[in-house]
Amino acid sequence: MPESKVPWLEFESPWACQPGKVRVRQSKEGASRDEVEKRAWRDQLKQPYIFDSLYERRMHFTNQATQSAMLLADPDALIAQYTRKMMAFLLFNPKPKHIVMIGLGGGSLAKFCYRHLPRSRITVVEISEDVIALREEFCIPKDDERFRVVHDDGARYVEQLSEPMDVLLIDAFDAEGIALSLAKSDFYASAARQLTENGMLVMNFWGPCDRYTDNLAQARAAFGDSLLLVPVSGDVNVLLFAFKQVPPQAITDELEAVAQKLQMRLTLDFPRYLRRICQGHSLAGAQTSMEIEIAEAFCLSADALSPRESTADSLQVMKTKEE
Repeated sequence: MPESKVPWLEFESPWACQPGKVRVRQSKEGASRDEVEKRAWRDQLKQPYIFDSLYERRMHFTNQATQSAMLLADPDALIAQYTRKMMAFLLFNPKPKHIVMIGLGGGSLAKFCYRHLPRSRITVVEISEDVIALREEFCIPKDDERFRVVHDDGARYVEQLSEPMDVLLIDAFDAEGIALSLAKSDFYASAARQLTENGMLVMNFWGPCDRYTDNLAQARAAFGDSLLLVPVSGDVNVLLFAFKQVPPQAITDELEAVAQKLQMRLTLDFPRYLRRICQGHSLAGAQTSMEIEIAEAFCLSADALSPRESTADSLQVMKTKEE
């Protein structure tokens, strides 16, 4: 682990059920350690902070939700199930030349791609200076000829992008849910335009349902019927796979062979990911409303998807498909 040069305020975990240490980067206002500790107890910290346990390092925006997690013994490993399943883009584009990621967090996907896809150029866009400031704590590589972190709004960056991208990975959140700027711009239309002929978008969904519906509506407008929603078993995350070409309808011998090779090389369960994607909920065809489609995708009643109710709460009652 690298030695940090950042001034930290440190104190023991305020949560009895989670022993460990909380570390907060010292702010410009110069709040005392005691004051920062009180804010942590009250869940009133206004900046991302680190929680260290014996084996794991996590990034938090709030006490309730983990934004990123890293094994101290294996910083490049993908801990979260949804991050492993997002790598399923390799089934359809095993040799991407340019991967763009919206949302850095603790850099889980960025580190994994940098390590295992040596021929891919990776651009990560992060809006928060405070998050970027923690990159060394999460062993995120320094910028070089094929990897860079850009401080910008992800939606604006993609809209202004002049070069093609093969894959767009979106894992962009504020403390409440999906980053608001994505649905308040021409982001999805720009993404569809800049993706290569066989390109695809993979997006992690979590948070309030009204943010689901806004983003899915715009994704459909940009990608047409080439959208699949795939739940993550045992978790409240849902993944959107958007294809420039027609989504897979069935498992072919060619796809099965690709999945087997990827499993051997990356030790991730690509054959299972392939099955779940082919079983994903298609948004093709004329439907009534996005709320009803989401309800159908996750075995919920439409009433369960009130904009005031968080997806994290409502998806607790879904009949989860086995991952």
